[in-house]
Amino acid sequence: MPDRTSDPTYRILMNGVTGRMGYRQHLLRSILAIRDDGGIALPDGTRLQVEPVLLGRNADKLARLADQHQIADWSTDLDTALAEDPAPIYFDSQVTSERKKAILKAAAAGKHVFTEKPIAETVAEGQELVDAAERHGIINGVVHDKLYLPGLMKLKRLVDSGYFGRILSVRGEFGYWVFEGDYLPAQRPSWNYRAQDGGGMVLDMFCHWNYVLENLFGAVEAVTAKAVTHIPERWDENGERYDATADDAAYAIFELAGGIIAQVNSSWAVRVERKELVEFQVDGTHGSAVAGLFNCRIQPRESTPMPVWNPDLPTTEDFRGQWREIPDNQVFRNGFRAQWEQFLLDVHAGRPHAYDFSAGVRGLELVDAGLTSSAEGRRVALR
Repeated sequence: MPDRTSDPTYRILMNGVTGRMGYRQHLLRSILAIRDDGGIALPDGTRLQVEPVLLGRNADKLARLADQHQIADWSTDLDTALAEDPAPIYFDSQVTSERKKAILKAAAAGKHVFTEKPIAETVAEGQELVDAAERHGIINGVVHDKLYLPGLMKLKRLVDSGYFGRILSVRGEFGYWVFEGDYLPAQRPSWNYRAQDGGGMVLDMFCHWNYVLENLFGAVEAVTAKAVTHIPERWDENGERYDATADDAAYAIFELAGGIIAQVNSSWAVRVERKELVEFQVDGTHGSAVAGLFNCRIQPRESTPMPVWNPDLPTTEDFRGQWREIPDNQVFRNGFRAQWEQFLLDVHAGRPHAYDFSAGVRGLELVDAGLTSSAEGRRVALR
């Protein structure tokens, strides 16, 4: 067995990991997975080790998680942890409305910060975080998990290879039916449907769509959007009825650099009739592709069929069967873990993280433009 006493170890203050996303993706499948696999290999032969410290408001939940996963330290006192714990990294997956003030405290304490998105509720608040990070000289990162997913990584390879020729359009379909809570329990937290608690489809998902679009195809230059609340009443985790004040669906046209048009439908009130919960179809002059979280199918120009419109006869062609699957010709890891490892390596090397607070602010700018477009019924330019 190698001597691991020289391995660098990074304590991480993890705030909000009693929630669904914070626990499953960030604690369990990222940090604990890294810990249990013996850390991240470094060029000098050592391994970067991680040591989570759990933070939150519910002491009973924190104690149970700590005991279940052999985590030594936890606390409900954020201020004391930031002031006294030597951990160099702070992570935030709280509800959006609590995020800004906690990150500002962490930055002032000199902690490097990795956070879920959206980084704040408004562009102005997001810019506060950018300014604080610069002022205190901390490395900062925002979750861009979808860029690390197998389907979109395959799609990025196609884009970079020139496979599409000139890209014409992108069409995205995201969503699923989230139960109202009376007939069956809702599979998303109730705060997602209350605007006063930072909920809403546009605030949640336009941050994602901004980084997906700008990193794969081009910066968003303008948006025309309609945000709606299809389900006006829901029932919370205690079975209590509440008014859904946040939008649960958004329908948008994004105009991208280079003349590419992207149409993305996002809904928690749609039943799925596709292979994955999110899919993007990209059409170009030389070929097309459909990518989800894991899979990517292509139809190049030379194998494109020639359908003929005839409403008098039933369709006999198997259109989906005319596409070819891109193979899994590399090992794909959990997308959250992959970005966590990159962020940790950036902290260790003392270099900026590619997807920083400024990227998070660009997501909020798209949110603001989308909500303005919906409220005023007009196209809104960003650049």
